[in-house]
Amino acid sequence: MNIEDFRDFCLSMDGVTEKTPFGKFAAQFESLLVFYVLDHMFCMADMDCFTSVTVRSTAEEMEEIRMRYTSVESPGNKALRYWIQLNLDGDIPESEIYRLVKRSYEIVKAKYMKKPKRKKD
Repeated sequence: MNIEDFRDFCLSMDGVTEKTPFGKFAAQFESLLVFYVLDHMFCMADMDCFTSVTVRSTAEEMEEIRMRYTSVESPGNKALRYWIQLNLDGDIPESEIYRLVKRSYEIVKAKYMKKPKRKKD
């Protein structure tokens, strides 16, 4: 897996945009590429050091993923409570990484999708 193919995969999903928003906070974060759906983050990766991918998950799914694979970590930022870091050089197959990125997209999209208003009788 390389950053170009990974980026193409993320951008192929409906409504996805990308930004590098954290460079304004510190130069060390200038290469952190973040993917968004409905203006909310669902995935991030370092373009210069593409060794891991960080994705959104659920508490239940996080536990299951951690039980199945050893190359899963908590992200360095403790504010990312329901996020997991998937190390690319470990025991997680590439197909599973792509599946978890897609699942992250679905979680965020479902959470922020506007629900139709109910009609009053």
